Amino acid sequence: MNLQAQRELQLLCEVEKNAAVTQRSLAQTLGVAVGLTNLYLKRLICKGHIKITTIPRNRLKYLLTARGIAEKSRLTYQYMQYSLSYYRKMRQRLHQVFVTLSKDGAKRIVICGTGELAELAYLTLCELDLALVGFVDGKPKNTFLSFPVWPIEAVANWDFDAILIADMTDVKQLQSRLLYEGVPSEKIIALCTLT
Repeated sequence: MNLQAQRELQLLCEVEKNAAVTQRSLAQTLGVAVGLTNLYLKRLICKGHIKITTIPRNRLKYLLTARGIAEKSRLTYQYMQYSLSYYRKMRQRLHQVFVTLSKDGAKRIVICGTGELAELAYLTLCELDLALVGFVDGKPKNTFLSFPVWPIEAVANWDFDAILIADMTDVKQLQSRLLYEGVPSEKIIALCTLT
């Protein structure tokens, strides 16, 4: 599913939730400029997925049309297929990575990150003969999946064979911090370089 389709789905969902939503709040939700949001809205209006009415005080109200509801359903189905496909591929890739680590003698793994990817990594790790040493993160929380989350500095005192960076956004920064804490580069596995 391409980025445009994802944004159109987000817009249709937001308009369905709140017809009086503003372009500014839509732009914040999408993480784009107001001008780009306006362009997406105009495109959806031209396609007949959204219609505009005015409400008092010169404000606009966006309404989902029957075609818009059908398009939202189609895009939702497409997004679900995309997400499930991504999930399966990532689980497969994680399985390959952990099997390779295991064959190379690794047994004790640290997971760096606390998002969905870290959760997938943990689920995959549990299927194999590997042990989780713990979770670390650059922005630690108290717990993740009922485990304590430690700051990256904690790894300096841990005994582990590999650390998997299960975060796709701050990979370079996390690698730098791990190296700074004395983790040998050969023990750092970054998923973004594996996909």
